[in-house]
Amino acid sequence: MNAESSSGRPGPRVQFIASRDNPRYKALKRLAQVNTEYRKQGQVWIEGDHLCRAALARGLRPALAVFSESFWADARDKSDFLALENIVIPAAMMAGISSLSSPAPMGFVLDLPAQAPFNAGAATVVLDRVQDAGNVGSILRSAAAFGFHQVLALRGTAALWSPKVVRAGMGAHFGLRLIEDLDVDVLDGFEIPRVVTHVHEGVLLHERTPPTPCALVLGHEGQGVSAAVLARADRRVRIAQPGGEESLNVAAAAAICLHAIAVGPR
Repeated sequence: MNAESSSGRPGPRVQFIASRDNPRYKALKRLAQVNTEYRKQGQVWIEGDHLCRAALARGLRPALAVFSESFWADARDKSDFLALENIVIPAAMMAGISSLSSPAPMGFVLDLPAQAPFNAGAATVVLDRVQDAGNVGSILRSAAAFGFHQVLALRGTAALWSPKVVRAGMGAHFGLRLIEDLDVDVLDGFEIPRVVTHVHEGVLLHERTPPTPCALVLGHEGQGVSAAVLARADRRVRIAQPGGEESLNVAAAAAICLHAIAVGPR
């Protein structure tokens, strides 16, 4: 079904799908649930009002919008979310796509941004095999908040555009330069200091703030940074823990370090 715009040109296309065997629905479900499916399809699934509005605010336009039947019937402002192509499905089928405990009534399919070229002088967060999707998304939020607009993911890091990472990022993805699946040798190309976080070694963060801009490197949740990464460090830093815990969650450590670098004394 096509609507018609005030100019007389065809407006947004709307398709109603009621079968779980529909090929478009199956592809959408894979995109929403398989971590690396976005690499195959060249598209990303986001769901819910917050993420969709965050994408629109950054000037992104969805390739496809998906609505539950109840949202489509009741929402007065759904025109804010319309794409050129739109799909309306029953609430049960929307729940079959979503991995949220309370599925959102609408979502977008966005074209996957082309991987940007590496900027050797930009303030950067480097992720070395950080594997938990929630941690990766939280780190992206902190990077965006504190002005580190480039994030490099070394091989072994959670897929940056996977559904769980995108949800945890809460819209941070749309303002960042994201480059993933990189070899450790990329660290050799930086024109700024490489500041590597370490649990036991290095200068205490509060005693000597790292320079800005810099490349802040964060490692695996259990193993920390690899030996190959550590060998490339221009500076090692650690966070004082007077309470005596062995280590901090990597996302918490990232927020502390990024805040210190962004606003601390030089």
